[in-house]
Amino acid sequence: MKHKTRTLLISAGIASLMCSAPAFAQGSDLTVFDWSGYEDKGFFGSYIEKHGSAPSYSFFGSVDEAFTKLRSGFSADLAHPCTDATKKWVAADLIKPIDASRLENWDKLLPEIKDIDGIMVDGEVYMVPFEWGNTGLIYRTDMITDDEISLQLLADPKYQGKIAVPDAGPSAYAMAALATGVKDYTNMTDEEFKNASDYLRSIHPNVRFYWTDAGQLDQAIASKEVVMGWGWNQSELNLIWNKTPAIMMKDVDKGIATWVCGYVHLKSSKQSDDQVYDMLNALTSKASGKYIIESWGYAHSNSEAFDAVDPELIKSYGFDKADEFFEGSLFFNAVDPKLEAKMLKEFERIKAGF
Repeated sequence: MKHKTRTLLISAGIASLMCSAPAFAQGSDLTVFDWSGYEDKGFFGSYIEKHGSAPSYSFFGSVDEAFTKLRSGFSADLAHPCTDATKKWVAADLIKPIDASRLENWDKLLPEIKDIDGIMVDGEVYMVPFEWGNTGLIYRTDMITDDEISLQLLADPKYQGKIAVPDAGPSAYAMAALATGVKDYTNMTDEEFKNASDYLRSIHPNVRFYWTDAGQLDQAIASKEVVMGWGWNQSELNLIWNKTPAIMMKDVDKGIATWVCGYVHLKSSKQSDDQVYDMLNALTSKASGKYIIESWGYAHSNSEAFDAVDPELIKSYGFDKADEFFEGSLFFNAVDPKLEAKMLKEFERIKAGF
């Protein structure tokens, strides 16, 4: 599910901040295990100011890869999964609880985001939410009208070879669950699973490709190779920024999903908790939130960040009705392991035409 990110330039303000680090700063000893791109210093300016340098970063390409590497003994201080992975990481004894009393911005975080499954596990905080966004149906507005767009339209024979779907079983089944009226795709009944599978089979003849790289989807929509695709809001923003007439369907009644990702404190951490919490406080600050909204187009966990950004920009990115997304969208929560295995097996059959 997780997005690929753009490499962004460091802002002049952060660059100057690094040059004027306090004389007492000794340098960072922190190591962060993250998605490529999140080493962007615009996210943690106050940490650099205090410690004189940025943390060291190691990168993973998928949450499964990160999990496997950590289970094999790789060590770091912080890692950046999404909420659908938290319970699995807790069960594998990879992460330790977060002391919310040491989080300067905990009370400023969106109240809805702290209630999401995976932020807390067994009554303890295990993830500090950082960014969130949507996964939904992106379509060309010059070829499909707002009135006719729906998940059911993906099965219309006139769009044969003109749609794209992620090559990921759980994500595809999340879309199918929304299309068939199931709000909780993480624990479907046999009948709900059959209906979702039938839906995926019905759209298969129209699939131009099952994408593994979000950039592939962006380029295909921009070139009109496909006219609709299930993807992340980063793809929508990339298309908007490149003046392609395309938007994401954000009607919660028609079907949209929401993802939340954040930072966890690894049990393999060798550095002091002081640096860990300094980093968490920097990441959840108002300044960090303003930066990610304006420069990346992602929503942030700090509610005050939205007030620091041009309201028209917030509206254009679709973040002006955050409460509606948290109330009515499907959330990417942890899928029951047996159901996930079933999804993966059936999805391979569907892609093969069976």
